[in-house]
Amino acid sequence: MANVSHGRSDISSHPDVSEMRERYARMLGGRDVALVDGPVFLLGLYCAASPWILHYTASQPALVTHNLIMGVAIGLLALGFTRAPERMYGLSWAMCALGIWMIIAPWVVGTGPDKGVIINNVIIGALALCLGLVCAVSAARRTPMT
Repeated sequence: MANVSHGRSDISSHPDVSEMRERYARMLGGRDVALVDGPVFLLGLYCAASPWILHYTASQPALVTHNLIMGVAIGLLALGFTRAPERMYGLSWAMCALGIWMIIAPWVVGTGPDKGVIINNVIIGALALCLGLVCAVSAARRTPMT
């Protein structure tokens, strides 16, 4: 019977070893805040579902649409952070802006929001702002000074 198993071999003899190592280092370099991607996505998911979770669909119809759209936007940013981190972490400041907007939205978009709606949006906004700052600071630290 033929031995088809591959034994351990040293990669240093591969003709493209320097290019492979450089590509691997480049990929790892863009993943400084990989642990933030999941919480950002979950935050977007919760933001989109929060009107139904907190049952204010009838009392605040404008905020229902607003939170749904904002949740989808936050979720799409998270997917972008995961899919193309080297290009998307520049948009971390947009995440911060979404967070600030979520904090003030109950008074701008809503009509006489109650305490639960305000607390919900302030917590979502504060978390989005904090996570956006983590991504933005990491991206700024990684960008070379010229």
